[in-house]
Amino acid sequence: MRNVATLFLIITLALSAVPAIDMAYADEPATKVIAYYFHGNFRCPTCHKLEQYSKEAIEANFKDDLASGKLVFKVVNTDEKGNEHFVNDYQLYTKSLVISLVKNGKEIKSKNLSKIWDYVNDKQKFYNYVTDEIKNLLKEA
Repeated sequence: MRNVATLFLIITLALSAVPAIDMAYADEPATKVIAYYFHGNFRCPTCHKLEQYSKEAIEANFKDDLASGKLVFKVVNTDEKGNEHFVNDYQLYTKSLVISLVKNGKEIKSKNLSKIWDYVNDKQKFYNYVTDEIKNLLKEA
């Protein structure tokens, strides 16, 4: 009985030393597009509208890409601890929608969709602009 307990202890210790595999990433595509909406702590009605329109355009036009993980939409508060680097990474100076092409965990290219500010008062132009830009980047994914 003592040998069984010792063997069990050895197996338990050995297994605890093996790094866990996160199965959530096992099916993740090697190439994907991330659409980031960046904002800070202060948010005016227009800033909320930019986020809302971005989310609606993406969810309405890219259901399959979102479901497969080929496209990811993330809302990021750059004022929160740990997110400050995005300001320098993407040269952000205001609320922004940035699309990023990622291959094997490394960003290959990105684009700040700065015209969202021009189209914030024209929902259809906004949707068309965001949709076209994401489609173009997805072609490279």
